Amino acid sequence: MTDAFARIAFTPNVQAVQTRMGSREAYARHMEAPPTAPRLGPYEIAFIASRDSCYMGTVSETGWPYVQHRGGPAGFLKVLDDRTIGYADFSGNRQYVSVGNLVGDDRVSLFLMDYPQQARLKIFGRARVIDEDSEPELLTRLDNPHYRARVERGIVIRIEGFDWNCPKYITPRYTEAQMAERMAQTIAARAAEVVEISPPPETPIGEGTLTLTVSGMRQMTPRIRAYELRADAPGTLPPAEPGAHLEVPVRLADGAIVTRQYSLVADPEHPDRYEIAVLHEDDGRGGSSAIHDAWGLGTTLRVAPPINHFPLHTDNRPAVLIAGGIGITPILSMAHALKHRGVPFELHYSGRTAADMAYHDQIVRELAAEAFIYLTRVPGHRRLDVDAVLLHAASDAVFYVCGPGRLIDTVTAAARRQSITPERIQHESFD
Repeated sequence: MTDAFARIAFTPNVQAVQTRMGSREAYARHMEAPPTAPRLGPYEIAFIASRDSCYMGTVSETGWPYVQHRGGPAGFLKVLDDRTIGYADFSGNRQYVSVGNLVGDDRVSLFLMDYPQQARLKIFGRARVIDEDSEPELLTRLDNPHYRARVERGIVIRIEGFDWNCPKYITPRYTEAQMAERMAQTIAARAAEVVEISPPPETPIGEGTLTLTVSGMRQMTPRIRAYELRADAPGTLPPAEPGAHLEVPVRLADGAIVTRQYSLVADPEHPDRYEIAVLHEDDGRGGSSAIHDAWGLGTTLRVAPPINHFPLHTDNRPAVLIAGGIGITPILSMAHALKHRGVPFELHYSGRTAADMAYHDQIVRELAAEAFIYLTRVPGHRRLDVDAVLLHAASDAVFYVCGPGRLIDTVTAAARRQSITPERIQHESFD
């Protein structure tokens, strides 16, 4: 949120309500700093440029707000510079309500929606109307040569403030082209799951009391492989609590046997199996490479029972789950458990691209109502806004974070700013 947006939106009456409802302290910092001009960054520019519609509110002479839907080919809304956007107004609409309102009041409010990614950008601005007589060159920049309708005028908007809003309750919706793209990605992902099977070692690895056998393997991403583990005798598998991990024996290239810890992806619907997801790390200590190279169907491991240093609360308080990268493994176990128990929760999962994210398709399919996906390497896709996630959480929510240290640092810092007590923030790092 820009401080300019807060100064416009948070009027004295709004601040009074925020104080009464307990959210004022979290928002106050946006108005404490010296005023700065709002500037669109690369993410906002890419997001705006990829939209094919928006909603624009104007103020009428009667004082009533009027909201109009604007649409066109993707990119119809042009970013002219880091404070100015605009669009061409084509012939067809004969009411001219928005244009008429701008004659008396140039203030506008825009909502830009990305339904598949459950993201929305709110913009305050001041608009002016241009035409061929007043600014022909600028009008040409707003035109779309692939759109056949005649341009009657242009609307140029000077941005006064903007804010990324909470993704909660945005129902994902997809165009036909987006559905076709997702189907192609799913087919490619399924093809990538075909794993070249290595012959299992002749003798079990490890010295633990629990014997497990690799009974399934899935290549979830180019670097992440999932291994399904079952007990050698039915009914002997100890329960895997959400957040628990397994210390597995690994034979390195030099023959040495070491142990590595991997979070269990537990599902209450399948108590007869464990699953771990192993990220192949080229610059690691060799454990993940040895697992990817040597484990195959039938590989037998002797391990100690699961250990849990990252437990999930057992009462009915709501939960906010935040995962970065391979940190999704214990977080997904928690999501399964909470859904099974009927406890409200949100899952916020950030990764580079969908193709790099373990369990991405499963989460989208099974947890569509609870999950929010963030892509950091895809232009125009939303990023995880930790402050907003914490701010919109229930007042008694418990937060669970797993991922790189910088993600955990960001969450704990945001929690301090919002006066969330440390015991409500549980975290585990994979660094």
